Amino acid sequence: MAIRVMLLAGAILALACSHGATASDPSLLQDFCVADKMSPVRVNGLACKDAKEVTAEDFYFSGLHVAGNTTNKQGSAVTAVNVAQIGGLNTMGVSLVRIDYAPFGLNPPHTHPRSTEILTVLEGCLHVGFVTSNPENKHFEKVLNKGDVFVFPKGLVHYQYNNGTTHAVVIAALSSQNPGVITIANAVFGAEPSIPAGITTKAFQVEKSTVDWIQAQF
Repeated sequence: MAIRVMLLAGAILALACSHGATASDPSLLQDFCVADKMSPVRVNGLACKDAKEVTAEDFYFSGLHVAGNTTNKQGSAVTAVNVAQIGGLNTMGVSLVRIDYAPFGLNPPHTHPRSTEILTVLEGCLHVGFVTSNPENKHFEKVLNKGDVFVFPKGLVHYQYNNGTTHAVVIAALSSQNPGVITIANAVFGAEPSIPAGITTKAFQVEKSTVDWIQAQF
């Protein structure tokens, strides 16, 4: 009997640990926890506003109908709707973005360390892809048209490129209130202070002059 109890306890613990390891954001312990952005309390997420002070505005955002400004080097613009814009998303484990792309615009290779992303094309045509982790580094790519949907697994490097001559627009949902974003080129070549040249030259197997030139772009 004691062995059965120990095995059962072990199974429950394993399931609990497994759930904790795969969850993106902490689970809700109440109906909502609207972010109190003025609170000095530092927690994994944001402290809760007093429920008596919560209003409908805490769950509302307006602006995704407005096109982003794509007049930049990459030719793309991201309009985020996460916990910074909607306090009511705190602890909900979900957020949205609108991405606009000029003709031949690019949302460059990047990762979301805390989130899976599911994207749907509203207008235009996109070439999208992601790369799996080492050692395979397998590249999955697809051309998407209006109405198509594509998933980028959590933490993997991915990109979107407008391979058409007209503007493109997507809406993407992410499985975190604050998915984070690490743009690979910016992180490696635009870090402050800079990553030492000896490291980047060895990592990319190029001359220092090449690294200096790339860093100058950021």
